Amino acid sequence: MPAMIDHPTDQATQTTPQHVPEVVIVGGGFGGLRAAHALRHAPVHVTIIDRSNHHVFQPLLYQVATAALSPADISGPIRGIVRRQKNTEVVLAEVTHIDTGRQQVYTHDLAGSYDRTFPYDYLILATGAEGSYFGHDDWAEYAPGLKTIEDAIAIRRKVLLAFEAAEAEMERDPEKAKALLTFVVVGGGPTGVEMAGAIAEVARNALVKDFRHISPASARILLVEAAPHILAAFPQSLAEKAKGKLRRLGVDVRLNARVESVDADGALINGERLPAKTIIWAAGVKASPAGEWIGAETDPAGRVLVLPNLTVPDHPNIFVIGDTASVKSHEKPVPGVAPAAMQEGTYAGKVIRARVTGKPAPGPFVYFDKGSLATVGRSFAIAVIRNLQLSGFIAWVTWLLVHIFFLIGFRNRVLVMFQWAWSYFTFQRGARLITYNHADERVPAAR
Repeated sequence: MPAMIDHPTDQATQTTPQHVPEVVIVGGGFGGLRAAHALRHAPVHVTIIDRSNHHVFQPLLYQVATAALSPADISGPIRGIVRRQKNTEVVLAEVTHIDTGRQQVYTHDLAGSYDRTFPYDYLILATGAEGSYFGHDDWAEYAPGLKTIEDAIAIRRKVLLAFEAAEAEMERDPEKAKALLTFVVVGGGPTGVEMAGAIAEVARNALVKDFRHISPASARILLVEAAPHILAAFPQSLAEKAKGKLRRLGVDVRLNARVESVDADGALINGERLPAKTIIWAAGVKASPAGEWIGAETDPAGRVLVLPNLTVPDHPNIFVIGDTASVKSHEKPVPGVAPAAMQEGTYAGKVIRARVTGKPAPGPFVYFDKGSLATVGRSFAIAVIRNLQLSGFIAWVTWLLVHIFFLIGFRNRVLVMFQWAWSYFTFQRGARLITYNHADERVPAAR
């Protein structure tokens, strides 16, 4: 990939009294919103297109999935977030394709159910990623991933229904009840580790006194990782501490364990058949189809190979950021994490603002790694902040403060702080709601 930066004259649209440059941002996640924020005072018109009307704080989705928080606690309406930006509008629509020659984004409107087209002078693709099943997409039906609010609500329903169904089945079919009380989390990254620890705490703390025929504390939770270590992005010493904490919570951590098949009744792991009714997938991600929309070169995970200024080769007015982009900083791949997406969004906005105002564009994108955090159940986390390594309660408090700081909106911060304090002192989960369509032939957990 050539290391070059295009200049403001490269296909840039200068601001004139006759024309206000159109900036279309596809995706209202961390990167897209930061790009819009960076353009709030620029002489441009910004259109944010997203197929959801809300922004989600994805690092806390697992807390919705395990009934610690409600969906509204970690999300906010995109329109509300940008309501003070007079040059910005929001469209609830799904992108169907992009014509880079005509510079048009084609969408299907999800509110009015008709097709709409949006011209652009600059295009920012911040469409994120989805779960990757490594060629076994049929597994998704039985092992849902955790990327959206809808995913989190579905997993919460599945987990809570498993206990309800086990209570009903214990006297009639103990083996089925045992399978219902077996939870398998596939993937030993931060999401998998946090999910496994949270399920263990739900079983051993929040639900322990609520049932009469089963003992929720007897639930079996397995964390399955194909690699030799969990939390590969962390120093091995911290990963070992996290593994020890998981095992103290009662989580069976299985390393070098390869999932060979998944179905409605369980999974085949390293040749061993494991009966389990609840399997959660946290093993990998792949980029959105944005690369296909613009005909760009992508890596094996579908991420667009972008230039050091986050633009697409041969398309200097198209930026790709966040999980959709494959970019290097300091000769190292930029990780697919929220802080990276936010920094990329801010950078793309600055480049566009410089171009339309005729000022020099900033140099190549440089990622500033502020550190990594992962929590393992109540009162324990691991953290790497520059050269500082933390574990235990201090790291957990750091994790709390960082996540509270990045939550959008004062209301969300106050509510989450209250919910966490209540859960910490009472060991309870305040969002234990089972919601499903009562017209369904049978509920998912009882299959």
